[in-house]
Amino acid sequence: MSEIEKRTHITADGLKAIQERLEYLKTTGRAQIAEQIAVARSFGDLSENAEYDAARNDQAKLEGEILELEATVRNAVVVSDEEITNDKVNLGTTVVVFDEAEQEEDEYKIVGPSEADPMNNIISSDSPVGSALMGKKKGQSVVVLAPNGEIRLKILSISRS
Repeated sequence: MSEIEKRTHITADGLKAIQERLEYLKTTGRAQIAEQIAVARSFGDLSENAEYDAARNDQAKLEGEILELEATVRNAVVVSDEEITNDKVNLGTTVVVFDEAEQEEDEYKIVGPSEADPMNNIISSDSPVGSALMGKKKGQSVVVLAPNGEIRLKILSISRS
């Protein structure tokens, strides 16, 4: 994969949150795991020590998350405030849409893949809904090809997040 393909578009707020999480994991997270390992070692024979095995598994998960976050930060392309306009859907915009099937309005904040939180309507530009909305303007309708069928949305408003 080329270096360009690895680039991740992200908002400034999203990058800041990832950097804060990374710092927390490197300091507090690592210290907590080291303490768990030390306590587990004090129980004796490591070959039959479930607490030690669990602590080492937690350490592996933590280090994996650290590596993933470091890669995200290293490959991040921050979308500047000047690039975020309310004339079309882009990263960093909030979009109000009308769902024709449900006959209700929904609001989505469009962010980069590493920032998404679908349970709170913060969706990735790479998600089915996000990718269908990207680049569209107020008043346009889109058809989203979702796993559970087609969703028809009309863009009611676009604002900067």
